[in-house]
This record gives sequence, structure tokens and C-alpha cells, in this order.
Amino acid sequence: MTTQLFPQDFLWGAATAAYQIEGAVTEGGRGPSIWDTFSHTPGRTLNGDTGDVACDHFHRLREDVRLMAELGLKSYRFSLAWSRIQPTGSGAVNQAGLDFYRRLADELLEVGILPWATLYHWDLPQALEDAGGWPARDTAARFADYAQLTVAALGDRVTNWTTFNEPWCSSFLGYGSGVHAPGVQDGAAAVKAAHHLLLGHGLALQAVRDTTPAAQLGITLNLYSMAPATSSDADADAARRIDGLANRFFLDPVLKGEYPADVVEDLAHVTDFTHLLDGDLATINQPLDFLGINYYSRHVVAAPLPSAVAEPSPWTGSETVRFVHRDGVPVTDMDWEIDAPGLIETLRGVAENYPPVPLYVTENGSAFVDKVVDGEVDDPGRVDYFDKHLRACHTAIEAGVPLKGYFAWSLMDNFEWSWGYAKRFGMVYVDYETQERIPKSSARWYADVIRRNGLAAQ
Repeated sequence: MTTQLFPQDFLWGAATAAYQIEGAVTEGGRGPSIWDTFSHTPGRTLNGDTGDVACDHFHRLREDVRLMAELGLKSYRFSLAWSRIQPTGSGAVNQAGLDFYRRLADELLEVGILPWATLYHWDLPQALEDAGGWPARDTAARFADYAQLTVAALGDRVTNWTTFNEPWCSSFLGYGSGVHAPGVQDGAAAVKAAHHLLLGHGLALQAVRDTTPAAQLGITLNLYSMAPATSSDADADAARRIDGLANRFFLDPVLKGEYPADVVEDLAHVTDFTHLLDGDLATINQPLDFLGINYYSRHVVAAPLPSAVAEPSPWTGSETVRFVHRDGVPVTDMDWEIDAPGLIETLRGVAENYPPVPLYVTENGSAFVDKVVDGEVDDPGRVDYFDKHLRACHTAIEAGVPLKGYFAWSLMDNFEWSWGYAKRFGMVYVDYETQERIPKSSARWYADVIRRNGLAAQ
């Protein structure tokens, strides 16, 4: 059968995050993070779920790496828990924490899987939050220190490093809407947090390159294709505002060294940008070895209804907008529209509108209701989702997009943040009572894609 082949050096992987899978939150010298505090605060997560045990990956590291090897993964993207390495976010290093990640990297390398480490995936040490968190400029400096010492310690095993995963979520969901840790609702704090996350990225790249010049460094942004709900000027402007804050507010400083003027104007009633100091944008605009793109869905955006009272939104910093679903478009268990063409638009948009940089899809996946039947889990919806989005990747490559790899989200079911354990994104089913791992049909399908380095013709 004819196959849609990918480039020979295309990197096939899967991804996870520390707080979502590791557990062992008080073991090995780990200090508390904002997600420990947030998840233990009544009413913050569904059913009061926490990451205390999660997938118990801390104790099942070898078993999980064997699963990855059986899938044929070429790379594994994981995050490091800052408070496992620096329990208070600064000062002395916890060697036991570094040793855990050394063991993980060694296990991966032993089976021929490339370690791909993310330095920060939302779990700020609680001591730093107590000192002001990401709205405080000093947190960016503390992150650069942490990045430098961590990459220096693990750089003999790990070459590929991502500074931040989805700084939009850390800033606007953490400090704007408050639906993520630390649960603050303050538009000005959210904008400051976004800037200091980006500043921390730039400072970290400078610091790491001073001590570990062989490191390959990048950042991962969650990007969305954007469409107005109708052809009206009001809906077009609503889509512009959300595209500005969700996409361009992060892409432009990282890749162009500037904030988009229209977004700064949109945010004028929220902040005066006095937190932006001379030289900050040049620091943020460091050369990248790669850019990671997380893509899940399209935003279809409409203006407020005429009868609605428009109030400032805690995450947009602008007028309330409506996110609408299109008739007949399927959705996942997260109620996110399934829109693979939007991935092509997103990849081409970055490739065509920004300076050239190698691109990786660092997360792409879907939540569905999965059930174990006779010891197996069949998830045809997830298979179809992956198939459509990988075909979109192939189309983008054929159009000239420098896409170098793809990481499926997620390797296994896990703690889905404020949704607790109610949503399953994994290719491997996790029974949270017994910690049994059961590869789903999507895992077997993905293993076949990796084996053939391509997709069967339709």
C-alpha cells in the first residue's frame, strides 16, 4: 500500500509533564509547588483530585520507559519539577532530584530514545510564589539560575531543552482567570507574569549558552488557528483580539523582539507596561534552535451579544468575547473542536510570518471517554484525531514548512490539571487504583506509523 512518508530524520515522540505523572510529591527532597497548594485547596480541582500519586512515574520509571521502547518512540518529551531540583526555587541544589532525572535520561538513552527536557511546565516552587510569583521580576532571574545549573548538571545526557511550556497558560490562566495555579484573578498581574515568563526564557538562554554551549534551546507556545464566527466587523475584531493575546503576544517578542502594537493598545486599560524595561525585548529575542508548537483546536470567536453587558475579561484584558462552536464540527471530551486544517494554518502562519526557525509539534492530542473491555481499550476517535493531524503535518511539510518532529500528547493518561482525573488524553490507559498500564489501540496505531515513518494512503 502506498504510504505518505515523512522525512527520514523526522522525530517521532510522545510527551508528558512532571506534576501530571510523577507523584512522590514529598519524596526525594522535593519541595512544594503551586500545583500542590492549588490542588489541595477545596474547590480548585474536580473532585478535589491532586497529583500526590498521579501515575506514580517516580517509582515506575523503568516500566514506563519500557513502554516507550515498545511503541518505538524516537524521543520522549518530559518536564522537570523545579522544586525537585531546587526545593525553594533558589539556593542549594537537591542532588537526589537531579539523580532522578539522570536515571530517567540514562534509561531512555539505553533503549535509543532521545531525551527532550522541558525546564518548566507550570509547577513554580511555592516559596517563589510566596515571594511574588511570576508577576515579580525577580522570578525571571531565579528561573535563569535554575536553568543554568540544571542544564549544566544534565547536559552530558540531555541535549534538547525547552525553557517554558505554554507561558500563556502560566500567565493568563494562573493569574488572570485563576482556573490554574496559583489561582489569582488579576488582569494586570497576568500581563506582568507573561512578560516575566518571556524574560526568564531570554535570560535562561543567555545563561545556559554561557556554560553549556552545546545545548539545543527553544520554547514551546500553545497556538491556535483563529476564525471570526461571521463576516461582521465586530466578529473580525474579536478574532483579532484573541489572536493577538493568544498567539502574537508571545510569538512576536520571542521571534521579532517586539510586542504587537494593537495588543498593547488593547491592554492599555489593564496595564501601563511600566514593567517593560529597556533591553527586555532584546533579551527575550534570543536566537532559537527550535520552536515548539502545541496545537489542539481552532478558536471561533464572536463579539458580545448586543444585549450583553461587556466587562473586562480576566484573561483577554479586553472586552468579553464569545467562543462558539460551528454546527456539525465534532468535539473531543474537552469540548474542543477537532480541526486538523487549523494545524496547517498555524504551522504555515509561523513559517511565513516570522524569521525562519526549525519547528516541532510538541503537543497534539485529544481527550475521549475510554473504557476497558476484556482487558483492552479501543479508542478509534483518538486514532482518527492523530491520523488527521499527522496528515496535516505532512501537508505542511510538502508546502515548505520546516517541521522536524511530532510529539503526541500524551504518552499516558494523567492528572489533567483542574479537571483532575476526569479527562484521558493518553495512548496508554492508566488504572489509577492499581497503576496498571494498558496500551490503547491508538498506541498500537502510532507505533505502526513510527515503524513505517508515514501514514497509509487513504
